[in-house]
Amino acid sequence: MALIHRNPPFRAEHLGSLLRPKELLQKRGLFEKNELSQTEVTKAENEAVDKIVKVQVECGFRAISDGEYRRAVFWGTFFEELEGMTEIRNPSMDLFRPYVPDIAGFIEKGHKPGQSCICTGKIRHKGKSTLIDQFEYLKILIPKERWGEIKLTMIAPPWYHLRYKDGLAFPPEIYASDEEYLADISKAVSEELDILYAAGVRNIQFDDPNFAYFCSEKMLAGWAEDKSNKKTPDELLDAYIQCYNDSIANHSEKMHIGLHICRGNFMGSRHFSEGGYDRIAIKLFQKLNVATYYLEYDTPRAGGFEPLLHLPPHKNVILGVITSKFPELEDKQKMKERILAAADVIAKGAGQIREQALQRMGVSPQCGFASHEEGNLLGWEDMKNKLALVRAIADDVWPGEP
Repeated sequence: MALIHRNPPFRAEHLGSLLRPKELLQKRGLFEKNELSQTEVTKAENEAVDKIVKVQVECGFRAISDGEYRRAVFWGTFFEELEGMTEIRNPSMDLFRPYVPDIAGFIEKGHKPGQSCICTGKIRHKGKSTLIDQFEYLKILIPKERWGEIKLTMIAPPWYHLRYKDGLAFPPEIYASDEEYLADISKAVSEELDILYAAGVRNIQFDDPNFAYFCSEKMLAGWAEDKSNKKTPDELLDAYIQCYNDSIANHSEKMHIGLHICRGNFMGSRHFSEGGYDRIAIKLFQKLNVATYYLEYDTPRAGGFEPLLHLPPHKNVILGVITSKFPELEDKQKMKERILAAADVIAKGAGQIREQALQRMGVSPQCGFASHEEGNLLGWEDMKNKLALVRAIADDVWPGEP
């Protein structure tokens, strides 16, 4: 039977991004205007990371992140640094599928994406990681025996594909098919994981809102109307799962690899899509070779727990029942009841009892607190209260476990 990964994941988790201190945002703003040097902004980042690591340790978390403080947005700059991928500013809306939820969200608000990244040549990793410095700095702050617990968040391998209309994600003279394009993305991600593994990274969380988009009735309706699509949503979902599996094939046994799925967490605490996991549950849980799923379950838009019936007995799920979008604190007893209700569904699906299912579970907020550097609609103390609540729930459900 396949190995069950533990520690990581832990009973109490968060999803990586944390609110930036105001002074860091101010200094980043000055840097953007060329009024502050790179050295000064790095010093400000270091001080902010020191502060947020202390908060996480004090709140009793073990999978420590740097809050994604060195990134402007959760996806970082992995793609921009690949050979063959080019950052584009103020891209034409003609490139995009207008019904893909994040693009639809922009259109609804009368905005358009200010930036994107698109394939302009053959994709290759250049041999230098954009994430390594983030990890190396955390190693200074955390005891050596816990380096393997540090959480590094990475963007979904197929991130810059779904948004583009069929055939526009890459030049046809470079790649003849989605599969060829995705295969080179997978090679680049695998090379990134090689570099990170050599540095000591053992805990990776891929962030992927795109999977949840396949649960959105609005997107699926838009897809059906768009006659330029050569694949069905199911066929594209299969291609994305294959892209993931190829990306992590060399590392899934020697590192803990998790997948975080959410429905959007944009500026002003906005979500982009709705719909339960039912449509994708079998493929998501049984075909995708990750060890752990960090799932959004803080509002009814994520649906019920029934899809967890399909979770295989060697995989973990971290239930995101606490919202990171708003300051109001959830009722601890009700959240514990939700975890037990989910455990009963997982147990039923795997032919286990509740206690066995609980061994493969944890609790977290549904998403980060600042997927975009501006952050969600809550304050610093609110965030600490949310983290403390996650830890308190975990301590009640799994006493004495990290």
